[in-house]
Amino acid sequence: MKLLVFAGSTRAQSYNRQLAKVTADLARTTGASVTLLELGSLDIPLYNADLEAQGTPPDVRKLKEIMDAHPAWIICSPEYNGSYTALLKNTLDWASSPIKGDATWGDSRRPFAGKVVGLLSASPGGLGGLRSLSHLSPLLLNLQCWLCPQQFALARAGSAFDGQGQLKDAAYQAAVAAVVDQVLWAARRLTG
Repeated sequence: MKLLVFAGSTRAQSYNRQLAKVTADLARTTGASVTLLELGSLDIPLYNADLEAQGTPPDVRKLKEIMDAHPAWIICSPEYNGSYTALLKNTLDWASSPIKGDATWGDSRRPFAGKVVGLLSASPGGLGGLRSLSHLSPLLLNLQCWLCPQQFALARAGSAFDGQGQLKDAAYQAAVAAVVDQVLWAARRLTG
């Protein structure tokens, strides 16, 4: 099973990028083929329909191709002002925008429809970014993704990782593994 993992942050010391790496490592131990996507590696401008009318940026097409190639995704969402980040929204807006006249990407449902998505978050606060997940869920449902009910919000993330970037607490590791397992289980059943 091919699994895409990415965080809605490009900050060097992002807790969600650390959580995405832990998630990818855990998923690899199950035998999944994992792509850990760093959104900062793509040159994706702020969405603007006038800019898009001049031609879809090459890295947006690359993003669509990466997303489309993976039937299962896990998104690690930071929480800014009680919601998900502008980076994450911009990424999803570009990926969902059809490329006019393109046989593959002319459909706005691609690359989202039917993808199995698990949600994680990490925050230094007591709720662990949980509110970002409650806002991200309806957006992904609107894009026709299958959302796994198992989610995890890592609270007090500033002290949750050890010096090697691994989760210190076995219960946190188990919570992330539960999301990974459910995403892979559902994706296997939906993609046959």
